[in-house]
Amino acid sequence: MPLNCWEFKRCGREPGGALSQAMGVCPASTFQAADGYLGGRNGGRACTYVTGTFCSGTVQGTYREKSKHCDECDFYQQVRSQEGAACNVFTFVAFIRERDRQAHERFKRENTGGETLWP
Repeated sequence: MPLNCWEFKRCGREPGGALSQAMGVCPASTFQAADGYLGGRNGGRACTYVTGTFCSGTVQGTYREKSKHCDECDFYQQVRSQEGAACNVFTFVAFIRERDRQAHERFKRENTGGETLWP
């Protein structure tokens, strides 16, 4: 079974994790619209695309803002290596569009700046 980001990083910010009370729960661990994406639980294999994740002790912004940093992440590199072409923003957008229209619309609003980039 593929690892989720909080398991790989051992950040302790998943629900019930060692640091969840002190530092808050990471949004990737509760992003239900992505549950099952690339075999992960909630946003566990989609943290790159989830707004407000905690990486290196810092709250991150939207996918558009943080994608350059995520390319350097050892977890993201592993997921890309394991999943190949299936690991990209377009498959993520299509996945959440089918599962949760509100999450899909929120992702588009947060990341397009008004431009039409995704259906």
